[in-house]
Amino acid sequence: MSSAPPRLKRRRDFLRAAGRGRKAAAPGLVLQAVARDDGGAGLRCGFTASKRVGNAVVRNRVRRRLRAIAAEVLPALAVAGFDYVLIGRAATADRSYDALRRDLIGALSRLKLCQNAERPAAGTLRERS
Repeated sequence: MSSAPPRLKRRRDFLRAAGRGRKAAAPGLVLQAVARDDGGAGLRCGFTASKRVGNAVVRNRVRRRLRAIAAEVLPALAVAGFDYVLIGRAATADRSYDALRRDLIGALSRLKLCQNAERPAAGTLRERS
């Protein structure tokens, strides 16, 4: 498994992604992406789930699942120099891991931020059984 990218933790970073960033929705998640202001070459990501998703237990589960997907997919496929925000939806808690992974890859492709928009190279992503 790839190491997790650095996290967004400041509210202003989330608001910048929401206000100036591009957005792609999928059944299991919403992805927001915005070019980094600080000139950093790497990528950072943040995770959020609103109260509409469920109670605190469900929201925490959703964020954990999004962190796991992001740690696997973003370092391998996402274009560097961007901040990514993954927003959980009600379906995120019950959606299969493979479907969530496809949702994230599809969202990256729609935003044209996937290094290999066609198909990930063999061995790039860990297959989950």
